[in-house]
Amino acid sequence: MNDKKFKDVLYEFRSIHDLKDMVNSSVELFAQKEAYLVKDVPGGEYRPILYGQFKKDIDALGTAFIHMGLKGKKIAVIGENSYKWLVTYLAVTNGTGIVVPLDRELPPKEIANLLKRAEVSAIMYSKRLETVVKEALGYLENSISYQCCMEQGDAVHVISFADLIAEGAVLLESGNRDFIDAEIDREALCSILFTSGTTGLAKGVMLSHKNITANVYNMSKYVSIPHEDIGLSVLPMHHSYELTCHIFTGIYQGMTIAFCEGLKYITKNMQEVHAGVMLGVPLVFESMYKKIMKQAQASGKVDKMKKMIALSKKLKLYNHPKITKAIFKSVHHAVGGHMNLFIAGGAAIDPGVIENIQAMGIPMIQGYGMTENSPIIAVNKDRYSKPAAVGLPMPGTQIKIVDTDANGVGEIICKGDSVMLGYYNDPEETAKVLKAGWLYTGDYGYFDKDGFLYVCGRKKSVIVTKNGKNIFPEEVEFYLMQSDFIEETLVYGVEDDKTGDTVVKAEVYLDREAICEAAGDLSLEELRQFIKTEIDQINEQMPLYKRVKRFAIRETEFEKTTTRKIKRFDEANRSN
Repeated sequence: MNDKKFKDVLYEFRSIHDLKDMVNSSVELFAQKEAYLVKDVPGGEYRPILYGQFKKDIDALGTAFIHMGLKGKKIAVIGENSYKWLVTYLAVTNGTGIVVPLDRELPPKEIANLLKRAEVSAIMYSKRLETVVKEALGYLENSISYQCCMEQGDAVHVISFADLIAEGAVLLESGNRDFIDAEIDREALCSILFTSGTTGLAKGVMLSHKNITANVYNMSKYVSIPHEDIGLSVLPMHHSYELTCHIFTGIYQGMTIAFCEGLKYITKNMQEVHAGVMLGVPLVFESMYKKIMKQAQASGKVDKMKKMIALSKKLKLYNHPKITKAIFKSVHHAVGGHMNLFIAGGAAIDPGVIENIQAMGIPMIQGYGMTENSPIIAVNKDRYSKPAAVGLPMPGTQIKIVDTDANGVGEIICKGDSVMLGYYNDPEETAKVLKAGWLYTGDYGYFDKDGFLYVCGRKKSVIVTKNGKNIFPEEVEFYLMQSDFIEETLVYGVEDDKTGDTVVKAEVYLDREAICEAAGDLSLEELRQFIKTEIDQINEQMPLYKRVKRFAIRETEFEKTTTRKIKRFDEANRSN
């Protein structure tokens, strides 16, 4: 359903004071409902964990942590998306101390630096990261009081998750209520989330219970998940997008969540659990869409598929799910047969992908946010949306566009209960982005006449020519990505040796298979000419000053963050 009549209609949900209140109230409402679907062994079958058991495990682990002397301390958690990771996070925040989630793909030295910067006292890690964590701890000269493993721990140095749960359960049975009765200060720091980047650049975003629960509560007014739906958790939970928008909102609304085994298992896991909801970054959805169209091409049905997509758009069949599910039966079967909502975020997505996926009968919306706002700032409603917009301002969040140009484009700033407390031990960086309660996002954007927000690109990545023209790399990249032959691209400015002006350069990672099908086996010189012709045709769609004047062909994919975003500045600086 996508209808303007829902523009001013909000869903009604209970208010929540803090994360502990969120968990406890959900357990009261959904105690006998399945909270999580987990696999005990890779490739095995999913088994359910009820909401009631979820709370028992949080209480037991939190009680054990306090008994160990960790009250008020900082505890790090690092590992794959898992039930144990989540229980650890909430056992820390809901009565013990402050949690510090870490990126599991960081090298040992960077992990050590972040542990030191955050002044961590204990760390919980997954078995897969045991070697990496032990190497990281070696740099710290035993300054971490406790090491805890989510699987079986070393009997001498490491405590296992299972042993901590068992110890906490015994303490609870004996009447220990230190964790259960712990009062929560919703205004106080409860989580430090490090932004992406090297440890010298990564900033520790300080979030409170109020920050996070305000985001969950207000976002739910726009997006309501049917109780029978199952969410598939794909993105890493140490990022606030997945953690707040999917995991915590799922707990709050009583959803069942299955943990995906990895990006290459998304489709398989979708089918196994009959997933109804999934959050992803653009690269995940764009890749999924391309695979659907390639399969249609291979079966000789791509022209028919395109015609039916166009017809569905024209007749607005996205408001008639039974019809679209019948027409695009093979597509729905490929994603498990029960998919009711895709949510894109984390970066700009091609609105055409949203339009086409919706035309095939899978509702899809996008949102916009940043860790510093816990994270959502704006999001489309599940019943009223625009594919090219990042959404309407989230309830309880004020958004302004400042320092606008003649077209109304300027920096996006926001204010509300979800704005962070600041950067940990970094008042100078905090002062740069927090001014009189307003968070300066560093993103450029504008509003349309209906109040929808559009994001143009990052302030620090804008290419400025000598005649004062501003070029958003993301916009040029959008046009390049329309090509069937370009798999990934990164655009940035370089100085022209002759004129001294700044011109647009694109690095492209190609779909060699598609090129081979279209033009045969090409030599390097022929390949370059082929891509030049393709880029020249794309350039015709853009004003002269935005056109790509230089390009380079990559042999490997771009380096990405764990949320599948290209590391823009790392790549651009390396190329220059």
